[in-house]
Amino acid sequence: MLYFARWKIYTIIGVCLAGVLFTLPNFLGRDFANSLPGWLPHRQIHLGLDLSGGSYLLLEVDMAAVVKERLGNLQDAVRTQFRTADIGYVNLANDEHAVTFTLRDLKDRDEALRLLGTLSSTPLAGGQPELQIDIGSDGNGSISVTDAALHDKAARAVEQSIEIIRRRIDETGVNEPTIARQGEQRILVQLPGVDDPDRIKRLLGQTAKLTFRLLGPDTDAASGRAPPGFELLPNADVDRRGVPDSGPARYLVRKRIEVDGSNLVDARSGPSSQNADWVVNFEFDSVGARRFADVTRNNVNRPFAIVLDNKVISAPVIREPILGGRGQISGHFTAQSANDLAVLLRAGALPAPLTVIEERTVGPDLGADAIRAGIYSILVGFVLVVTYMALAYGLFGLMANVALVFNLILTLAVLSLLQATLTLPGLAGILLTLGMSVDANILINERIREETRKGKAPFSAMEAGFRRAFATIIDANLTTLIKMLLLFSLGSGPVKGFAVTISFGILASFFTATVVARLMMVSWLRWRRPTVLPV
Repeated sequence: MLYFARWKIYTIIGVCLAGVLFTLPNFLGRDFANSLPGWLPHRQIHLGLDLSGGSYLLLEVDMAAVVKERLGNLQDAVRTQFRTADIGYVNLANDEHAVTFTLRDLKDRDEALRLLGTLSSTPLAGGQPELQIDIGSDGNGSISVTDAALHDKAARAVEQSIEIIRRRIDETGVNEPTIARQGEQRILVQLPGVDDPDRIKRLLGQTAKLTFRLLGPDTDAASGRAPPGFELLPNADVDRRGVPDSGPARYLVRKRIEVDGSNLVDARSGPSSQNADWVVNFEFDSVGARRFADVTRNNVNRPFAIVLDNKVISAPVIREPILGGRGQISGHFTAQSANDLAVLLRAGALPAPLTVIEERTVGPDLGADAIRAGIYSILVGFVLVVTYMALAYGLFGLMANVALVFNLILTLAVLSLLQATLTLPGLAGILLTLGMSVDANILINERIREETRKGKAPFSAMEAGFRRAFATIIDANLTTLIKMLLLFSLGSGPVKGFAVTISFGILASFFTATVVARLMMVSWLRWRRPTVLPV
């Protein structure tokens, strides 16, 4: 174990120098590091919410809204199927749990069951049905969503929401957000460095479901009653501004959706060419452009409602067919509100509303205090460890201290390469790693001391010390790594950060203690050839 080939020496030195290069950008400004040439290391460790300040949000998917929308679609589908098949029915309605109806004639029961069976979507995993359909002997029927389908819809809604939330936040320029699922229906969002959490909450709180629909007769809207196939929706501008100066308080809108916002491919905010307000210019894909052209061609001189989250934000009159697949949304927007709406439309609509059930804000001053305290603790721990090793093992203790410095450098280098997010638990892991890293050096030095006391020559004592300590070092590090793996697998975000820093620190310490320190000790031994080892 005391022989190093020349290529091994160069490899060890190269690894240590690479660690220094990859760690160095963390001590430079972020703008300066990003301005470095592409062939130079420029990646940095990102600071977590508790170190840089920012917002912590815990969101919950409103599954009641998902079920309500599904039941509403089922109700419309039942009406269509029965009318097409000429099946008589009465009392078609839906509550929070099921769609209910009553057949006029029991002879239509079998045909009704067959038709309703086609309304179910693709069977779930394990062949379980999505819908539970029942028609009693008295003609009373019901359609409800099964528990398995509810769990499946919850999982899909959370997954889709996470992706859309990520797109919306990325549009705002927030660096290194943490967006993760928590439990069955909740989403954790951590936004380091956010100085306007209310704007982020507004962006995440809007479902942003955009639809284009035709309006009904004004007389029906004035009466306050919605005939079949129509619904009354509030005027978003009146609701936002608080003064009814931009049209009626409510619009009578057809329930049928002519064009859906899912067909949008782009949305950009910009100043209006007609007044000082801001507008949102949008563009459809080929399918949406075709539908939009057909609707505007067939409904010239009719008002066309632009509906966002069941509020009418604009109801312009179609003056001529719009064939290019492009349009404009106006509605007394400011520059920021128009930009926020464009962000929402580009990111896509959430599958269900999100509710903020927990919110915390960490100020930048508190984060700076945490960083300062963490750095001080690391420095104090480092000084105490270095002092102990120097006093206990002399020259070999100083060599172990040099190896400890490279251990810290290599740990930071790996975190920089991964662009990891460092939190307070991560800082605690680095501090703990400093104490654990010298354990291997202590084992080696104690073994060498024992062999020296037995009267062995310096080369033999060092060889036996490294060989006998090696197996113990592997066992100790392996068991610790297994524990960290369990923490990473079962723990939450902060616990995972702690486990990651400890794991990288242990791997780095194994290299620095058994390779770097050994190279220094062997090189000194071959250079000085002492009669007694200074340990």
